[in-house]
Amino acid sequence: MNFSEVFKQSNQLCRVSPDGKYLATCVQYRLVVRDVNTLQILHLYTCLDQIVHMEWSSDSLFILCAMYKRGLVQVWSLEQPDWYCKIDEGSIGLVSSRWSPDGRHILNTTEFHLRVTVWSLCTKAVSYIKYPKACQKGKYVSVCMCFSARGLHFETETQDLAGVEWSPNGCVLAVWDSCLEYKVLLYSLDGRLLSTFSAYEWSLGIKSLAWSPSSQFLAIGSYDGKVRILNHITWKKVTEFDHPASINNTKAVVYKEVERKPVVGSADLFIQQRITMGSTLFNTQSKYEICPLPVQVPVVKPDLDRANPKVGVSSMAFSSDNRYLATKNDNMACVVWVWDMQRLGLLAVLEQTSAVRCFQWDPRRPRLALCTGNAKLYLWSPAGCVSVQVPAEGGFQVQSVTWHCSGDSLILLGKEQLCLCYMEVGEEEEEEEDDDDVK
Repeated sequence: MNFSEVFKQSNQLCRVSPDGKYLATCVQYRLVVRDVNTLQILHLYTCLDQIVHMEWSSDSLFILCAMYKRGLVQVWSLEQPDWYCKIDEGSIGLVSSRWSPDGRHILNTTEFHLRVTVWSLCTKAVSYIKYPKACQKGKYVSVCMCFSARGLHFETETQDLAGVEWSPNGCVLAVWDSCLEYKVLLYSLDGRLLSTFSAYEWSLGIKSLAWSPSSQFLAIGSYDGKVRILNHITWKKVTEFDHPASINNTKAVVYKEVERKPVVGSADLFIQQRITMGSTLFNTQSKYEICPLPVQVPVVKPDLDRANPKVGVSSMAFSSDNRYLATKNDNMACVVWVWDMQRLGLLAVLEQTSAVRCFQWDPRRPRLALCTGNAKLYLWSPAGCVSVQVPAEGGFQVQSVTWHCSGDSLILLGKEQLCLCYMEVGEEEEEEEDDDDVK
């Protein structure tokens, strides 16, 4: 496992192109495009203001840069570096800007969600969608555009529609209600209601939702701390996963991160004090230990009188082979749970020393990467766990991780920096751990 040098970035804006060839990063008002293999700068673009959103087109030929405060969007071309497009929304404002799936239209959402403006890069035509519902991650756009293209409009059987999610095969649309009512509705492409699912009433309901890559399973994370799995044939619940405070499942392995500080002799104390705080030389090291059962998981009691209480399953992700599901329950912020979807049971629990910021599956292998806001990268596979110190100077703290589409490298984002972690070709580091990593 090797690491690149550290590069600057702003607002966590770092994206690999869909074809995997380029790495785009934003530094204030500059857009930098590098070769993902050599990290050499290929293009350098200057925007009119600080960039707050950046996105690749689906064919990797264009990059969109949005400056919401000024209501501006600039589009840059990789094939024709001298060409650019500027879209000014004017006084109506701008809160979101996204590419359409064809990579030739831009969808801008105005302030107060009064409308979505659709701009065509090919014909310069403009069209509007009035009063869109403000759902998660701008996904209301996908509903409006897809159904409008077919001339189909219908009302959903929800009190206050909170989110939508297409199945990966594009055949089913999952729609769910606000957290005040537990309801998931599944629609076909022609607008037919296929099924409705509700687990309980009179309590906070759905917090997250995730499809398996094969579209065979739909996982629903709830405020009651459980994940319910629906099958794609009958849309009935096949099982539910709980996140208990006490783990005594003999088929599950509990990995606990244990920190250890380097032993420094008295003769080295003076040297240590003169080394900058950002140095990795004297950073706290960590390793995983397998805990004997039963294990008590640290639980934080949420304040239910405050808005958005830290409770319920907020994060879920399926592995690329559909075999595993990773989850996080918010009142157990330091713990990631890994479930086996073949035997429908708990497989592993990773207890970290700090709250988990982000986790993501390798797009090619059953390998999970996660970070906790420190100078370490954590990896899990069916063979075990490993904790890796990021050898970057200057106090690099990993805030998020993103896999390259090949699965051969990871992008590690700090607050204002980034670096790449390269997996050696054919390397399965989790299967060849040192005794110090897992014991």
